Amino acid sequence: MRRILDLSGFDLTLGKPGADDLVAVWGKSPTSGRGEVVSGATGSPLLYVEDAFLRSIKPGRSGEPPLGLTLDRQRPYFDSAGPSDLETLLAEAPFDDAALLTRARNAMARMRTLHLSKYNDLDLSLSPPAPGYVLVIDQTRDDAAIEYGNASVSHFREMLVYAQQDFPGARIIIKSHPDTVAGHRNGHFGPEHLTDRMTLLTDPVSPYELMDGALAVYTVSSTLGFEAIMAGHKPNVFGQPFYAGWGLTEDHQPIDRRQRRLTRAQLFAGAMMLYPKWYDPYRDRLCELETVLDTLEAMTRARRQDRHGYAAVGMSAWKRPHLAEFFGDVDTLGSEKDTLGAGKPILSWAGKTSDLLPRQAQWPLYRVEDGFLRSHGLGADLIPPVSLVTDQTGIYYDPRSASDLELLIKASVDLPQDALDRAERLRRNVIKAGLSKYNLDGPAPEFDAQGREVILVVGQVENDASVLTGASEMPSNDMLIKAARRDFPESFLIYKPHPDVEAGLREGAFSENVDLVAKRVDPITLLERCDRVVTLTSLLGFEALIREIPVTCYGVPFYAGWGLTDDRDTPPPRRNANPTLTQLVHACLIGYPRYFDPKTGLPCPPEVAVERLATAELPQPTTRNRVLAKLQRRLSALAPLWRR
Repeated sequence: MRRILDLSGFDLTLGKPGADDLVAVWGKSPTSGRGEVVSGATGSPLLYVEDAFLRSIKPGRSGEPPLGLTLDRQRPYFDSAGPSDLETLLAEAPFDDAALLTRARNAMARMRTLHLSKYNDLDLSLSPPAPGYVLVIDQTRDDAAIEYGNASVSHFREMLVYAQQDFPGARIIIKSHPDTVAGHRNGHFGPEHLTDRMTLLTDPVSPYELMDGALAVYTVSSTLGFEAIMAGHKPNVFGQPFYAGWGLTEDHQPIDRRQRRLTRAQLFAGAMMLYPKWYDPYRDRLCELETVLDTLEAMTRARRQDRHGYAAVGMSAWKRPHLAEFFGDVDTLGSEKDTLGAGKPILSWAGKTSDLLPRQAQWPLYRVEDGFLRSHGLGADLIPPVSLVTDQTGIYYDPRSASDLELLIKASVDLPQDALDRAERLRRNVIKAGLSKYNLDGPAPEFDAQGREVILVVGQVENDASVLTGASEMPSNDMLIKAARRDFPESFLIYKPHPDVEAGLREGAFSENVDLVAKRVDPITLLERCDRVVTLTSLLGFEALIREIPVTCYGVPFYAGWGLTDDRDTPPPRRNANPTLTQLVHACLIGYPRYFDPKTGLPCPPEVAVERLATAELPQPTTRNRVLAKLQRRLSALAPLWRR
């Protein structure tokens, strides 16, 4: 809170206020009266501080910091006794900026798609009640938003009576507040208030799914009433919250001074985009709402997937601390049998997932692999990743079966324009920063192609799973070189060995039947000088593709078969969508991986990972890493002898 105030121009200090000072108080909390007394005695104006309307994963009483604050010089936004800065804004702002209203509509749609609410500790695996109910929203007792919203306990009883009278015979679902469920504060409704047509809902169901199934929504002054407006409802409101009185609610206590009629987009723009101070924890600065949505998308994805913890199998010892950073509660177990009986979702490194796990796992199985923007340095050098992918359907590099990535690529053709704009910005930032999977250094080689087409032939580790599963018809680097020479006889061929092979960590022999072997070179410097990339299944083909360089695939990598590559092998018929390059980028770099920010220790959006990689604010390879990596390889090679 102190940092957001500081960035907003308010230096928070203790002591007697000076002539130009304000007195900051937290809303209408039990302690705010002290500040009001000091303000009255000194004549210093008040600054009312409150959480913004998208706060965090868990409620504030859990100790989690907010992602935004509201700072109001008149009164808290929920105090209907007179105008607040928010009410003045809603009453007087022109709201005629087409760009602002487009942003508002996009943000509302995105919040709905991502199931983002003020508090976000939701379990999306839970099903909402069957549609056809009336939704009644409870709040915590003694909440200042009730008293200062001109309501009381009697209004909750009145609201419940109205809900039953307005919809005779309909089921009534009473939604409890998260603080009540967590045991922090009591609500107004408990089991003792229920009849045979009422249900008390305490499960962390998505509020948007609740709204979708509701015949009507009834509230006193809850922020969920505001979210109901965004979801398309016209809620019945029994208090006087900030969102009442603008023509978007059925007001049981009208506010005479609020005469303006607003659209949903205008109300959202004022309350969510112009009024709050939003905070970016990764860059330590104030930001726009869209950046907060990026942040919450990353945080909620991690929380919702990881909420039950994991049992992990097939994980190297050096990976385990990084898995705990990424996934939280991870029990690393020694055998598949132990894992299957652990009663948790299962994490298994994709290349070590046996057939036993998918057949017998009672909990979800997530196959884990490195993401496509990984690190500064090699995984084989034991450099931890900033991105990992988790896949319940299959794994991206194995074309023999579907994967979550394939499903995302197919769905990408229906993405809204703002999602595509984000993907295009990300693509351009990756190109501008010169990023690749490992981001290795190395000078560009000098060569003279004498006007010939320059083709980069990408070497791979020949026993890599992507080669074994996706290039079975041409499983060697030599075969790839011969095919490139055959199909492009007049071209200047540059062969780039895989960095793991160059480092002596993996196997990948080749004959030098090329014009140039580019060893220990930053592959991006080669992409900048080539006219085409030829590959089996290498990720470097994807990196060329996003730079709009033609790519010829002799295997079936994840990016082949979508109409964007020159495919010399036969992709699976199920890859029948035709995404644009931007749609493919969204699926591969935004929708599929999860990212971790080592600087803050938080799940992060891909944009933050790109910035960290671009500025090298990440763990770097050390001599110790390389020694341990080679030792691990030698021990792995000896393991079959021990088992004999």
